[in-house]
Amino acid sequence: MRDETIDGFLRQLAARTSVPGGGVTAALHAAQAAALIAMVARFSTGPRYDAQVIGPALASADGLVAEAVALAEADARAFEAVTQAYGLPREPEPEGEARSAAIAKALAGAARPPADLLALAARVIGLAEDLLPAANRNLLSDLLAAAASVRAAAEISRVNIEVNVPGVADQAVRDELTAAVGSAAGIIVRTDHLSAGVREILRK
Repeated sequence: MRDETIDGFLRQLAARTSVPGGGVTAALHAAQAAALIAMVARFSTGPRYDAQVIGPALASADGLVAEAVALAEADARAFEAVTQAYGLPREPEPEGEARSAAIAKALAGAARPPADLLALAARVIGLAEDLLPAANRNLLSDLLAAAASVRAAAEISRVNIEVNVPGVADQAVRDELTAAVGSAAGIIVRTDHLSAGVREILRK
């Protein structure tokens, strides 16, 4: 995935295959958001800008790009495991319990990358919030683009967890994933607030 061309990736995404899918695109939305934030930070260096804000934001953003791409790859692997689990032969009970257990385990695994992505998305929008008052005003539209990308990542991650949770057998894992779903709403509100803040500055 890392070495794929954009055209090649889009062809794979459009093909009648289960991977890549929405979870991968969610992670790439987050990666793009972090990259945009890094770009804004790089255009906001020098004596006119607050180095105590810009420096840490830049260092964090570059790292989050790599983390998000890793989550895209993790999502693809996890979904392949779900496909394999559902492909196991159906057997009468009690032999069929092994297939059910494999599916439940795979679904829990498939919910993990989007849950981790929501935590990453919260960090990314936090960087954008930090940058808003300090960033180069010529790059504010890119900061808004980053917020929109984070919003997409959060929306997709939330629904991807929701569709997998009912099949997860472990109650502790279910509770953890449900809590992750709950965090998505707050992230989305923050992205909308930042976008509104950018528009307000641009109007002035």
